[in-house]
Amino acid sequence: MAERSFAKEVLKLRAGDGDVFRGEGILAITKALLQSGVAYVGGYQGAPISHLMDVLNDAQDILGELGVHFEANGSEATAAAMLSASINYPLRGAVTWKSTVGTNVASDALSNLASSGVTGGALVIVGEDYGEGSSIMQERSYAFAMKAQMWLLDPRPNLPSIVDMIEKGFELSEASNTPVFYMMRIRGCHVTGEFIASDNRAPEYSALNPVAPTREPEKIILPPNVYEQEREKIAQRWPAALEYIQKNKLNEWFDGKHATLGIITCGGTYNTVIRALERQGLADCYGNSDIPIYVMNVAYPVVPDEVVRFCQGKEHVLLLEEGQPAYIEPEINTILRKRDLQTKVYGKDLMPHAGEYTGHVTLLGITRFLETADNPAIECRFSSSDVNAMETPLQDDEQQALLKNVPPRPSGLCTGCPERPLFSAIKQLQPELGPFHISSDIGCHSFATLPPFNLGNTIMGYGLSLASSSGVRSALPHKAISIMGDGGFWHNGLTTGVASAVFNEHDGLLIIINNGYSAATGGQDIPSMVEPNSLIATTMDVAKSERDDSVSIEQACRGAGVQWIRTISTYDIERMKATLREALNSKLPGLKVIVAEGECMLNRQRRIRPLMNKAIADGKRTVKARFYVDDNTCTGDHACIRISGCPSLTIKDNPDPLREDPVSYVDNSCVGCGVCGSNAHSAVLCPSFSRVDVVHNPSAMDRILWKLRQRVLGWLQARSTDQHSRAA
Repeated sequence: MAERSFAKEVLKLRAGDGDVFRGEGILAITKALLQSGVAYVGGYQGAPISHLMDVLNDAQDILGELGVHFEANGSEATAAAMLSASINYPLRGAVTWKSTVGTNVASDALSNLASSGVTGGALVIVGEDYGEGSSIMQERSYAFAMKAQMWLLDPRPNLPSIVDMIEKGFELSEASNTPVFYMMRIRGCHVTGEFIASDNRAPEYSALNPVAPTREPEKIILPPNVYEQEREKIAQRWPAALEYIQKNKLNEWFDGKHATLGIITCGGTYNTVIRALERQGLADCYGNSDIPIYVMNVAYPVVPDEVVRFCQGKEHVLLLEEGQPAYIEPEINTILRKRDLQTKVYGKDLMPHAGEYTGHVTLLGITRFLETADNPAIECRFSSSDVNAMETPLQDDEQQALLKNVPPRPSGLCTGCPERPLFSAIKQLQPELGPFHISSDIGCHSFATLPPFNLGNTIMGYGLSLASSSGVRSALPHKAISIMGDGGFWHNGLTTGVASAVFNEHDGLLIIINNGYSAATGGQDIPSMVEPNSLIATTMDVAKSERDDSVSIEQACRGAGVQWIRTISTYDIERMKATLREALNSKLPGLKVIVAEGECMLNRQRRIRPLMNKAIADGKRTVKARFYVDDNTCTGDHACIRISGCPSLTIKDNPDPLREDPVSYVDNSCVGCGVCGSNAHSAVLCPSFSRVDVVHNPSAMDRILWKLRQRVLGWLQARSTDQHSRAA
């Protein structure tokens, strides 16, 4: 199960030669892979390419018809290791993962792959996550490409370019016997458009036509082979790559009438450049520019002859290279100086040293460049002062007014998330046991580092929370707490965390949140995935069962040597508090593990809502649990909100005219998980929460009980009114 099904969209992948293919960038990439005769595809989900894995999974029938092998890998390292199939055999392979963090995990296999070289084309489709929409640390893939001598493609973000560069990427890889990075930026992944399709190609070798095993000992990564492989990179692969890039015109030239000026940009930022020039009246929406542009669809390697040819006769050239440090700018300057060209190259002196080159940033940089070049034939619509004035940051008084009237809403957990009660329990224990040092991890649970929980000291990498607490544990007054999700546990938490902690006698507490999915990346399946054994359940039923063939986290931990382990429901806050207290106070040496189970509510609702709606439509008795806050009982201190942070728990005006403080309120997004009420009970808050069971298609007994309750309530209300009248 994933958050989005592409079952209908993948039918477009059957488009044949001459058909017009319309869709998203992610879907176009899949079609391009099939048109290129790819033999195997793998990867690990992560924004912005999670949907590529979902598309491939939904296209299993089409892949099977062609003989294409697909795997959802256990980690990026696993995916990178798959590419070894292209070392000895003419098999085209592609794998995908999330930018820098994924490449870091895969680096060992990639370095070995780049050293040995490939026979079949090998493509690494990297979801580049850099800039203001990013969810990770700000680094780029360029540095690894340079270090490992893997070519880096950065295509213009339109579907014809995206598809063409996939096909040429395989050819470049084979022509230079080198694996290739194919960079897909966030906007490129989701851009829509059309291109003229070609027929899908079955791979030359597959399960339908096996390849004969062969052995090439010179490609094994051991001395003395590695020294020859290094020489081959420079003496053979590099020149072959440059020759292919130039011969097949992977990089593009766009001429303009102002020939003494020029702009050099990577393909991924081309659209932003054209938009900036259009706003200045120097280009149209079709890409016709008055300023010549050199588009580096191949970001690495830089092609010296092309750079020289573009810069000849130009007095001023602006280079747009996002991020710090600059890699392309010093290389271009070196190339020009060695060829004795005196073209003035502007880069980080006019553009920001770090950060994404957004529309405003690019417009300002190009405007500064044009003013510096001072070409009298160019008339701009805006000066740099005008562009600066377009940016209107909030003044201090405006910011204070905004904070006063609009409550801050940090990123947080979904309504009904099973992780919320866990963090509520930890927060309730802190006054009793003192402050905790918590090593957090990648995943939904990382939001607990933000308000209202504010729990967590570090995030070091996917599945690395337990390992990151090993250095500080001996310096703390009590046990360090590490938290990771089931996805992080299977990614590498079991080996780098649990096994290492047992070996080193780590006396800490590890909490593994088992929500049954790779929830943060879109609800993909994992080894301990959820497989419910009943079709209909109320929203209060938080229990789940696992597949018969799923892998138990508890058994895996016991197999690694963990002696103290507990598995409990996250929604049982009182039991969770008691278990946390036991683990933190235990004198038993060694690692303590709590497996906190609760199905991801987002995926649960996707699963059960259609079934419940069908049951209601079929006339079956169905119960939905809802919670509400009694206006008359609520004190208005909102402790329930501070300890929970559920999006469905908000405020409204106090109905009592004598009280000004707003009261708490449960809105219609409530899924009936019960955490707010459990918190109110566990933390000894006001008794204002009540549960209501909404019964659809009630039975005869339901109707009888309802009438009986109404009579009892009516009698009690009349009695209360009579007593008040007598007292008055």
